[in-house]
Amino acid sequence: MAEDRRHLALFILSLSGGGAQLEMMTLAHAFAARGHKVDLVVVRSQDPPRQEISPLVRLVALDPWWTHLPWVKKGGWALASIPALASYLRRERPAVLLSCCHLVNIAAPWARALARVRTKLVIRVGQHLSRGAVNIQRRFDLWQARHFYPWADAIITNSHGVADDVACVTGLPRERIAMIYCPVVTPELQEKMRAPLDHPWFAPGSPPVLLAVGRLVDQKDFPTLLKAFARVRVMRPARLIILGEGKKRARLEVLAQKLGVAADVDLPGFVLNPFPCMVRASVFVLSSAWEGFGMVVAEAMACGCPVVSTDCLSGPAEILDYGAYGPLVPVGDDAALAEAILSVLDAPPDPNRLRARAALFSVDHAADRCLDLLLGLCRGEQPKHTISHERR
Repeated sequence: MAEDRRHLALFILSLSGGGAQLEMMTLAHAFAARGHKVDLVVVRSQDPPRQEISPLVRLVALDPWWTHLPWVKKGGWALASIPALASYLRRERPAVLLSCCHLVNIAAPWARALARVRTKLVIRVGQHLSRGAVNIQRRFDLWQARHFYPWADAIITNSHGVADDVACVTGLPRERIAMIYCPVVTPELQEKMRAPLDHPWFAPGSPPVLLAVGRLVDQKDFPTLLKAFARVRVMRPARLIILGEGKKRARLEVLAQKLGVAADVDLPGFVLNPFPCMVRASVFVLSSAWEGFGMVVAEAMACGCPVVSTDCLSGPAEILDYGAYGPLVPVGDDAALAEAILSVLDAPPDPNRLRARAALFSVDHAADRCLDLLLGLCRGEQPKHTISHERR
């Protein structure tokens, strides 16, 4: 049978941002490499890209003029994109539109309805809809998801926990929601981890380095990590590097001073390539209060770095196979986190075993399963939540 080649469109807010944007760019490259015609449709194209776009992928920039007004926030960007996205759908008529991130996941169903095309719509959800601060905006987000997510032909999540949450919020049957893990391990990651690193804390004979990566925001709960690190420092020499930037920087710096560990804590800000640090760190620590998936955990394992994580909803536990590949501790428990870190420092796991587990989160693994679902929809097949067979 001839290869089933299709025109696929992937819709994101911008070329910059977090893991969702990077994930969609990675999938776009993988789909194009498999011979599909791929458009990467962005609301705003002026933002700096997370990675270079493959020449096999066509960039389609909607760029509504009022997204560039300084007082218009990202929610307004998505709203502004609906007419332009509808025009694109009428003109190009892709077989499938795959969107990712709550803002565009709301814009996409409206644009398809406005365009009146037969394009299949799949939305990918990468975060718990019901987690985070309970305020007017959060309630509105939940109302939107409950009313407009069911307009999609299929929903994909990046962990079983997120899938359960989407089913709870929307009222959709769990079997209508597919779970496909993130495309974390890529050839580019393998190349980037071999880049040189001149940070003095990784010099031979230096104390072990604990590493964390993430935005300096409440979700990542770095205060608990700092308190745990202070406990570790009482027991043995060690250092802590947190790669990331955010509005909680000043508070973290004050807390490090208060705990007496500021000299052994480095906050260098956002680093485009954290993988050389992951290769050299003694332990990677995820202290989050919640995650949709926890991509950095899989990235650290791909680098052979031991991982200690909170048992937060929901991805990290699944990545670590519920503790088989790294300790899981209660959220917010700095004493338990310190104990787990010390246990891994004393008896680190086999790096090759961690890398073998990380292969489950490869781009080929994710792209093949995602294409199974997308192409199946084009053929009139119903999506199956059993498309992924990883252990729950």
